[in-house]
Amino acid sequence: MSVPLVPEPVENGSRCQNVEMAKAKIQDAEGEPAVRGALAGGADRNTTAMAVRYLLQLLAERAPGNTVEVRVPPFGAVQCIPGPRHTRGTPPNVVEMDAATWLGLATGGLTWREAMAGGAVHASGQRADLEGLLPLRVGGLS
Repeated sequence: MSVPLVPEPVENGSRCQNVEMAKAKIQDAEGEPAVRGALAGGADRNTTAMAVRYLLQLLAERAPGNTVEVRVPPFGAVQCIPGPRHTRGTPPNVVEMDAATWLGLATGGLTWREAMAGGAVHASGQRADLEGLLPLRVGGLS
């Protein structure tokens, strides 16, 4: 039997609604070495995860918005690109790929067209196109 979650009242008697916790920003001093390590090959899971999340963060900073969801399972996902906001269910514009593909696209080792032609990226929706946003600028890499 499941119990519905009810927000606890706060001091002024109001209830919390739709509270999003801010994710900690990955600083360049941590993210850039992780990207270099992941690109060098043989990186451990934590380094790869940090590199993927850092590059997703840079994409969201470059193209803030909520129209397209970029997924790199199991490491992270971000919403980006200005336009209509998506709030419930599966987003209408989704881009999904593995970590190696994301690292290549984000740093310029792979083009959007190459990744799409090779089937390395799964993109659905009218706005699910990152071609004009990649590669990202990463300390001395691209």
